[in-house]
Amino acid sequence: MRQAVLVVIALLSAAACDSRETTTTRLAATGAAAPAGTAATAAAAPAAPEGPAIPVPAIPQVSKWVLDPENSSVGFVCKHVLSNVRGMFAQPSGTVTLDEATPANSQISATIDASSITTGVEERDAHLRSAEFFNVAEFPTITFVSTGVTRSGATSYTATGDLTMHGVTKPVTLAFTASAPFEHAGGIRRGIEATTSVNRKDFGLAWEFPGEGPGVVVGDIIKVTIDAELMLRAD
Repeated sequence: MRQAVLVVIALLSAAACDSRETTTTRLAATGAAAPAGTAATAAAAPAAPEGPAIPVPAIPQVSKWVLDPENSSVGFVCKHVLSNVRGMFAQPSGTVTLDEATPANSQISATIDASSITTGVEERDAHLRSAEFFNVAEFPTITFVSTGVTRSGATSYTATGDLTMHGVTKPVTLAFTASAPFEHAGGIRRGIEATTSVNRKDFGLAWEFPGEGPGVVVGDIIKVTIDAELMLRAD
């Protein structure tokens, strides 16, 4: 009787071992994770290879670029009571000279058509173009001209310069990043993203909603983001 019991135990143990080995083999073949308590002896499947790297074209040490208006914009965010209103100026123009070895020699200039302002609400946009805000009839453009550029990282820079808006010129600082050059549409391009903040009242945009406190209906601090696509100039 005892021998019969031992034979049954041996048979059950062999079946369990065979089951574990079969499960492990099947998991290894399919790449599935082993369930808890199951020993997985197969090595993990190798990671899929990455796609081909985008080649970076060679550019001069001092490169000159022009903004592509159709792929560039100046966006802004302004507080309206307790919410944010977003708007943009379309199709800015400008030039950028980047000196990779001596960033201080770099230069940036940009021009914005003030009448292109849009927030998606025509009544509000007409008010912004009026004499109570930008007065685009008298001051049709907004300009920025850099006075200094420094590099803070491999692709990040800081540009100081003069912003002229509503007939007032004030110094501002832009933090911007420049992508690696890439080939597109038969030429060489690169992307620029710049950010800054300005106080609208510094530029004479002092309108307040009647009967409300200062900066309640229209916030004073305007956050600005510039997205620009640059095209390498041949000269």
